[in-house]
Amino acid sequence: MNRELNFDKAADGLLPVVVQDNETNKVLMLGYMNREAYDKTIRENIVTFYSRSKQRLWTKGETSNNFLHVRELCVDCDGDTLLIKAAPAGPVCHTGADTCFEEVNTGRGSFLNYLQRIIHERKTNPTDASYTASLFKKGVNKIAQKVGEEAVELVIEAKDNNDDLFRGEAADLLFHFLVLLEQKNIDLDDIIAVLQERHQKQ
Repeated sequence: MNRELNFDKAADGLLPVVVQDNETNKVLMLGYMNREAYDKTIRENIVTFYSRSKQRLWTKGETSNNFLHVRELCVDCDGDTLLIKAAPAGPVCHTGADTCFEEVNTGRGSFLNYLQRIIHERKTNPTDASYTASLFKKGVNKIAQKVGEEAVELVIEAKDNNDDLFRGEAADLLFHFLVLLEQKNIDLDDIIAVLQERHQKQ
């Protein structure tokens, strides 16, 4: 977080806070923080707001245990709004809904972007203990061979009825595919762009 929040901009000392699921990117809720609520959030890594109705600090989940665990903080360009990317411990809305906007909080596709960053880190800063780094050390031919092996194993599992094994092989193939993309210096977004272009032509 490079920018500082400016609580003096708000007459009541309360700044709006947007909470977003760090994995699905769904917007979960909107709340408000004063300086004290912000400091408590930073200190405990659990989102605490200032409740305008209760006129006190209010930790989300203090009665339901559906806490919002902080993963990342982002301040907007004017320093008067905070975006918190959090991991929700359960439904966020008091109605029992996943979000306060009555959206279902599903879809973990954004984790692939996170995994892609980790793979890049393993390539640029390799360690002997890292399996991913060992793949890069072997070069593109071995990585491509590994992708081929995982693809064959997935096809074999597809012919059986063990869904758990199929999921595992699918995950293995996807992971090694991402490693191959990194080795080729091709971003996952580039592949998605090809899919989007083909979709528009269909």
